[in-house]
Amino acid sequence: MSSGPNANSSQSPIEPSVLAATLSYLIPGLGQIYQGRYGKGGLFMVSLLGMFMLGQAMGDWRNVYIPTDGPQGGRGIVGLLVRWHYGGQFFIGIAAWPALAQSYGVAPAGLGTYQKAPDERELNEFFQNNDKTPDLGWVYTVVAGMLNLLVIYDAYIGPIPAVPLRPNPKETLAAKKEARKEEVL
Repeated sequence: MSSGPNANSSQSPIEPSVLAATLSYLIPGLGQIYQGRYGKGGLFMVSLLGMFMLGQAMGDWRNVYIPTDGPQGGRGIVGLLVRWHYGGQFFIGIAAWPALAQSYGVAPAGLGTYQKAPDERELNEFFQNNDKTPDLGWVYTVVAGMLNLLVIYDAYIGPIPAVPLRPNPKETLAAKKEARKEEVL
């Protein structure tokens, strides 16, 4: 008999890991790395954070924010109701937290204007004088956040044991012969 897994082996189910899911929320792929799935974790980390940062760069670093005042918003939930994009961007984890800190006015001095709500007039002028690249940028940031929900779920359920789709014919024949021998005894 081979040492590979088969459909009849009794493998204990893998317990869901809240810690791995939390780590993957904080930094995409970190939960998979914690579970020992280094390739998968590294791929998630590089691709999702890369997509999020590319989206920010495409928007001249002005497309991840929560409006704080003026006709477009207020602090907290009111700002999110007006700028729903951040709801998707939030799921990228720590990379989107500076917008929350800026919104509540508790951002460290080192952040400067990073993810701070821009002036409405400047933002409108920026969008009018550009092609669709800034719009595509915020789409990238939202998609990266939404994809991270799948990464979080993958970290939560953990690695799925490999089970062959079809049993090996030699193993099945050997098992049948062994069963017949036991019946005779």
